[in-house]
Amino acid sequence: MKFAFIIMGDFSSPGECASVSRGEARIAAVSGLREACVFARKFAEEGIGCIEFCGAFGEEGARAVVSATEGKIPVGYVTRLPEQDALYREIFGDKGK
Repeated sequence: MKFAFIIMGDFSSPGECASVSRGEARIAAVSGLREACVFARKFAEEGIGCIEFCGAFGEEGARAVVSATEGKIPVGYVTRLPEQDALYREIFGDKGK
């Protein structure tokens, strides 16, 4: 199965994508949810079987991507320990809710 991971941050080149294992695993760096949805649709069209997101997207972002991919592939997102919430907000601002 092909797998993708999408990370969100303040990247100098948002929209970059890299692949490993002969394209079986891909990672995309995006600047926000809108761009993540574009990549998710593209990945789904290219036969990616599962997409995971960095925790900065949260449940709301994951649900937006499920909608963007019409629920055709599994979508998950990374979570964190509650005691690290303040650190995430410090690093990601409002995106790290």
